[in-house]
Amino acid sequence: MHRKKCVSIHFEINTYMELYLDSADINEIKEAFELGFLSGLTTTPTFMHRHGITDIDGMILELAKIVPVLQIEALGETAEEIVAEARRQDALGLDREKTVYKIPISMEGVKACRILREEGYLVNIHLVYTLQQAYMAMEAGATYVCPLVGRLQDQGTDALSLVQQCVDAVNYYGYDTKIMFSSVRHTEHVRNAINIGVHTVTVPWKVMKQLTENHFTEIGTRQFFEHTRLMTVRVKDVINENNPTVTVNETITDCLVKMTAGGFGAVTIVDDNGAAAGIFTDGDLRRLIEQEGAGAVSKKVGELELSTPLSVEGGELLIKAQEIFSAKKVDELVVTENGKVIGMMDVQDLVKVKS
Repeated sequence: MHRKKCVSIHFEINTYMELYLDSADINEIKEAFELGFLSGLTTTPTFMHRHGITDIDGMILELAKIVPVLQIEALGETAEEIVAEARRQDALGLDREKTVYKIPISMEGVKACRILREEGYLVNIHLVYTLQQAYMAMEAGATYVCPLVGRLQDQGTDALSLVQQCVDAVNYYGYDTKIMFSSVRHTEHVRNAINIGVHTVTVPWKVMKQLTENHFTEIGTRQFFEHTRLMTVRVKDVINENNPTVTVNETITDCLVKMTAGGFGAVTIVDDNGAAAGIFTDGDLRRLIEQEGAGAVSKKVGELELSTPLSVEGGELLIKAQEIFSAKKVDELVVTENGKVIGMMDVQDLVKVKS
């Protein structure tokens, strides 16, 4: 009966898994907390040293203004020194309800934990490598107990089993302690933390940014954007309006000059009324020279056997152009508006819009 009561109390308290950022990089800390839902920040003297921070107290006060809960180190060789350091940092002006003092596990550390907890401080007993260490921290009233998963796995230890045992002990005995999954190296560790049912996980920003990534999600998202564009963007909004045109009275040389000048592979041929009469491409040019020789470039466009090109109205949605490209197996469409040529659409233009 007593055990059931303890388990019930625990699950009322721990109804979700807290997500902490593990960092001392002020730029990524600011970026991460723009998410708006992180529970807090864990940091260490090692992190601060790595980022060249020399004014630790100043940095702590700056971070306290940014994050909901700040977990910082309270170091000392004796319980008295640890307690004194926590009190000193508290006197800087930190909010006691939003500051957690991290203490490495030791006999002096758990003694200091008990004293600080009785004074209303929040404490994280960390650098935990065994269930026995975790048990002593729980008995001392630690707010958090923090096994280091990555470091333990580096030593060939079954770290996930240890974390599971710590969670089970909290749930079984009803300790008012949260197990923090730390030393996260990759996204699989976060999945492990969720499966084990830890109360808190602290994650480096590099890993946290990967938590929403998945190859299939990226493919699906691109498809959604592609289909949305096809059904919302109009043809005239994506075509190059500078696509060259020539009249039936101009020569093949004129076609070549305009294609070369604009870097296009085709020109639209229009009649005297501005209506589409055909398309002349660089492929047509090669075939014409093969058949008639270089002198063929002096011919007038109107002398060619022209067929009315496939066209699409500029006001149509892109999906209409896609349907024509797919059904007719062509590479170019003349774009018109009220019967007048306003440009040309190449099948590659459609590909660019999709990407």
